[in-house]
Amino acid sequence: MPQSYEVRGCCPLDCQDTCAWTASVENGRVIQVRGARDHPFTRGSLCAKVRDYQERTYAPDRILYPLRRTGAKGAGQFTPISWDEAIDLIATRVTEIIIRHGPEALMPHSFMGSMGVVQRRALMRLFHALGATRVHGSICGQAGNVLAAEGHPIGFDPEEFILSQLILVWGSNDLTTAHHHWHFIQEARHASGATIVSIDPVLTRTAKACDRHLAIHPGSDAVLAAGIAHVLLEESLADLGFARQIASDLNEYIRQVSEWPPARVAGVCGVAPDDIVWLAREFARARPAAIRSGIAPQQTIHGEAYVRGLSALAILGGHWQLPGGGLFIEAYPVFYDVRAARPDLIPGEPRSLDMARLGEILTDRTLWPPVKGLMIWGTNPAVVQPNAALVRQGLGRDDLFTVVLEHFFTDTARYADVILPSTTQLEHFDIQGSWGHHYISVNHPAIRPVGEAKSHGEVLRLLAKRLGLAQPALHESDETIASSALPLDVDRAALHDRGWLKTSPGRPRFEPEKRKLRLAGPIPERIASPASGMFRLLAPKARYFLNSSFANMARQRHAQGRPMLAMNAGDAGARGLVDEQEVFLKNANGTITASLHVTNDIRPGVVALPGKWWSVPGTIGAVGNVLTSSSWSPGGQPAFNDTFVEVEAV
Repeated sequence: MPQSYEVRGCCPLDCQDTCAWTASVENGRVIQVRGARDHPFTRGSLCAKVRDYQERTYAPDRILYPLRRTGAKGAGQFTPISWDEAIDLIATRVTEIIIRHGPEALMPHSFMGSMGVVQRRALMRLFHALGATRVHGSICGQAGNVLAAEGHPIGFDPEEFILSQLILVWGSNDLTTAHHHWHFIQEARHASGATIVSIDPVLTRTAKACDRHLAIHPGSDAVLAAGIAHVLLEESLADLGFARQIASDLNEYIRQVSEWPPARVAGVCGVAPDDIVWLAREFARARPAAIRSGIAPQQTIHGEAYVRGLSALAILGGHWQLPGGGLFIEAYPVFYDVRAARPDLIPGEPRSLDMARLGEILTDRTLWPPVKGLMIWGTNPAVVQPNAALVRQGLGRDDLFTVVLEHFFTDTARYADVILPSTTQLEHFDIQGSWGHHYISVNHPAIRPVGEAKSHGEVLRLLAKRLGLAQPALHESDETIASSALPLDVDRAALHDRGWLKTSPGRPRFEPEKRKLRLAGPIPERIASPASGMFRLLAPKARYFLNSSFANMARQRHAQGRPMLAMNAGDAGARGLVDEQEVFLKNANGTITASLHVTNDIRPGVVALPGKWWSVPGTIGAVGNVLTSSSWSPGGQPAFNDTFVEVEAV
């Protein structure tokens, strides 16, 4: 092999952009990762989080060998062991748990730390074959999943945004969380003269780049959607012909929104009545208009009401009839990654538990059988789950055997009994889809694994062999596992050579003869409001972290700075608080610390702590989900943004 070469790959992280990249290798070491210039979405640029991804692979604190816990859970005391010892220990404990409690006492817990088919799905084959507890739900975006399951379309090809004449960027900070999407929104300005409107409680980087910003009360989004619909109907601006074709309950929906005139909506949302009328008229005039929604507005107890309200607006305005129109929350290529998990291996009907309720599951003394064996990969639940303090309590159980596959000593890894070193994206083969566009990407390994790190496919094969499981699906290569998710008509040679292919499902199709959609649903009469002296706490994504990933990396931590709590200047002044002062955030669930950022970019009564920060041993730290309660929307979306705190000087 030559001393210098380049390898095509892709970013594995939980981001809608799913960038294609090229890794430059010299003398067996990756020296640079660059965005692929020929990829229609990536366009040669990577975000501030991953533009030096190779530093993650070579980080001095990376876990490179299997480890066994030697101290108390959470203390972070481990000793290196061999892979044979680790696999023997895991297999022995798994066998004991099955004999004593049955296979449902085993549970996998994973999420989108890597979107690759092998890294995300391969180990599910093992748990499926064993008959372990299944999992359902989602940590984020569950409200959208619920509406999509009803048949509501929640996405289209984002490259169509260039055809939109009005784009409502609703609760999404694209410049920070998915900046490649912003390319197409910007191009709509030039190509279609589009007006871009931000609807957000915070004047974000994206809101500042929009034509107008409506600073909504958090949690009142469904009410604003009803107010816009009210004006559309009152002024005969709605496409009722199209809506009647699609909706099963249009008359009921019309009755509901008739109760929400702009003046009433303004009292709940904090948006001026004239702005609501203006927005409704612009929404009707544009041919087409698009709603580009973020995930954050779903994360309240009214999550499904929010998504239903936006879907109803897109239908009522008739915007789905034109390319570039409709509701965009998520978009997927034709790709079958769930198939790679091989649910057909499941024997019988094991129970299914909600992954977003991990704290409750691990501490529920009435659950039978109790979860006795837990394997975690692709997520850091001690930081990202709701009620993180309860999650830590559950992870701290002496009778719980926990295996964590990781790159670093995350808060979660510190509770493991065994830690297995996982390969980074530069060290393994994988294929993945996207939840933000219509491209499939392939990731070729640029280097051999550092230390003794292994892909999750290799871990599957080692455990299956040691457990004596003979099903062929448990012994397939990583390439075979990954390829099982591909559509049959994909040109695999072209995919491997180019690094990406578009497999677009096309525009969403309505089939009213089979199923009409329900537009009417609960519209919150009132939104949850803080008690006297308390603030609603928002937890937006940080510019330099991706959820909790990179919160330990030196460059990203330096760029992000300290944990900063944004507070309206009027609120700070009324409490005698000043910029950069250290403050406590407190409620009945716990206390954390942050530095205060006094600003007029956030609504009064609201504070925001960007980033999923790791805890620092020996300090209180800034793990925001310590403060969240155990509450969910009706469909199971954790209500992260229905958290209320006191703020006091340290």
